[in-house]
Amino acid sequence: MKLDRIDIKILYELQKNGRITNVELAELVNLSPSPCLMRVKKLQAEGYIDGYSAQINVGKLGQTLTVFTEVTLKNHRQIDFARFLAAVEKVDQVIECHLVSGGYDYLLKFVTAGIGEYQTIMERLTDMDIGIDKYFSFVVLKSPIVKAHMPLTSLFPL
Repeated sequence: MKLDRIDIKILYELQKNGRITNVELAELVNLSPSPCLMRVKKLQAEGYIDGYSAQINVGKLGQTLTVFTEVTLKNHRQIDFARFLAAVEKVDQVIECHLVSGGYDYLLKFVTAGIGEYQTIMERLTDMDIGIDKYFSFVVLKSPIVKAHMPLTSLFPL
């Protein structure tokens, strides 16, 4: 399916507000409601929309700690990457995992209840012998800018 500028605009608006009504969405993208709904259903069917979720204000629930962790593996065979990923995937507190270029292999983002929980997780991961050579932790003090949406209209101008 080749996307046009209206499809991109639909995706852009839906990622900002997944609860928008079809009528409101249609108005924002300059379509009538019926064709707009057909496009949304097609975008869902084609896998451009993975799902809908609520953005939770975790700060309202209580104190949390966010930590970015650089991880370097001992070996770099495919099996080493697979073993590491299989273990990390099971850690609920890991909310992002990126294979990166540069001085280390993975950049992980943890959200935990505190430094004690984070340290327990890291000790468990290093004890599991999943190939971690070394890791460096960066505790987030403040996040003045966090965006939940991608700049689709800038990335894919049509």
